[in-house]
Amino acid sequence: MTGTIGIRSETKDTTEKRAALTPEHVKKLINEQNLKVVVQPSNYRIFPNDAYREAGAVIADDLNDCNIIYGVKEVPLPELYAGKAHIFFSHTIKGQDYNMPLLKEILQKKVTLLDYETVVNDKGRRLIFFGNFAGYVGMINSLWAFGQRMKTEGIDSPFSELKQTNQYESLDEAKKAVIEVGKNLRTKGLPPEHPPVVVALLGEGNVTQGAIDVADLLPVQQLQPEELLAENAVSRFSKHRVQKVVFHLKHWLEHKEPGTPFIEKEYFAKSADYHAVFEKYVEKLTIIVNGNFWAPGLPKILTKSFIKAHFSTEKQPLLRVIGDISCDIEGSVEFNLQATKSDNPIYVYLPEKDDLVFGVQGHGPVVLAVDKLPSEVPREASHAFGTVLLPFVAATAECDFTQPFEKLQLPAPFKKAVIAHQGHLTPDYHYLEKYLP
Repeated sequence: MTGTIGIRSETKDTTEKRAALTPEHVKKLINEQNLKVVVQPSNYRIFPNDAYREAGAVIADDLNDCNIIYGVKEVPLPELYAGKAHIFFSHTIKGQDYNMPLLKEILQKKVTLLDYETVVNDKGRRLIFFGNFAGYVGMINSLWAFGQRMKTEGIDSPFSELKQTNQYESLDEAKKAVIEVGKNLRTKGLPPEHPPVVVALLGEGNVTQGAIDVADLLPVQQLQPEELLAENAVSRFSKHRVQKVVFHLKHWLEHKEPGTPFIEKEYFAKSADYHAVFEKYVEKLTIIVNGNFWAPGLPKILTKSFIKAHFSTEKQPLLRVIGDISCDIEGSVEFNLQATKSDNPIYVYLPEKDDLVFGVQGHGPVVLAVDKLPSEVPREASHAFGTVLLPFVAATAECDFTQPFEKLQLPAPFKKAVIAHQGHLTPDYHYLEKYLP
């Protein structure tokens, strides 16, 4: 029914508390756009059912009368409404093996799939994202994981005072805790037995910027990547500061032909001509936070073979934690073996066994691999996400999805985001056919 949208209950994982649209957004859609909104009840969503009801929404399990159904994470296969339009993060555009059954079911049920990840402007920049919040939480949790690792090594660390982000009442409270750690670090410094804290941040976009924003709450000394390669660099690092090093693509990628400069556009067009050189920096790093975009065929930042060699001695390397915010399984961080949930977020990768053990103990790096970090600050993340989504909702509610793809009346960024329609992949996504089971 045109003019009606649905908001589904997030059922993939009970730790998922976000919503695509908040009660505040729903109230505006009803009062200002004259839309009808149906919200599935949820016991886990950060916003109670009554808040949506008070905003004017209908609370109901059945979303079959909705023109388009809004969600956040992947929809379990039995919960897809045949012939209906759904919009959510499908994690299918890279041909991810684990979600190809989802894409196949979408095609079989003739679902129209729109994916937030592919809503871009005419310059290719994403318009609808949680990226900054993934960066905020990923950085806080990486510092927390580092503090927990130091505690197991019997080292008194100011970072051991930090909690996981979802243990704070709000993002602001979590940030204040980071600031307090910084004050402690500035005044007292690190104890003699504590390793220097050298944080590498990789990426070009909103995720990495969010992580940088949190890192900058600490007393930092900004370094350029090449400074890490100087002789005795570690011995000169301050005990009262975090050493922060931001790596852009040009810093960790090189053309295979010596002397050929790195050119970003050429890299994405001919990635096989480039190789990663990030590993030469690793012996000087304590924490690595990865927010870099990766797709199959692109170089890996850290490989299993490298990390096995790096941890091949009994002596503890400087490296303690990898916060893999991008969380591509066996992707840019090849030894990220599985995504984790917020209620059990970290594991140690054991290089000798090519295996993992949950927690922070073991001879290997701690890996933070939560694939939905913004859900740890669900109220703030949902509000920011829904605010940028709001201007487009009415157009999707009024679109006649029974029309052929070419005739769909959608805003241009959302037309580009239609991956499947009426049982077929749309022209920009025909490449996904080769990945389907």
